[in-house]
Amino acid sequence: MYIGTAIFLIALGAILKFAVTATVGGFNVQTAGVILIVAGIVGLLVSIFLEMGARDRRRRDVVVEERPVERERL
Repeated sequence: MYIGTAIFLIALGAILKFAVTATVGGFNVQTAGVILIVAGIVGLLVSIFLEMGARDRRRRDVVVEERPVERERL
């Protein structure tokens, strides 16, 4: 899950939890909103953790020793 998807889930869950007042038989819309908020927060934390790990791997500097170029004498 990417960061954008996680933020979308949090926003959708918040809309379902706080803005929707409709009732559906056998389905609690507010509970579904809370579940989406929690899933979005978990996804956001995992995405940030993985992004930080990938960033640390990219920052490693590779040092290449340079050897002087030897030219053949004519």
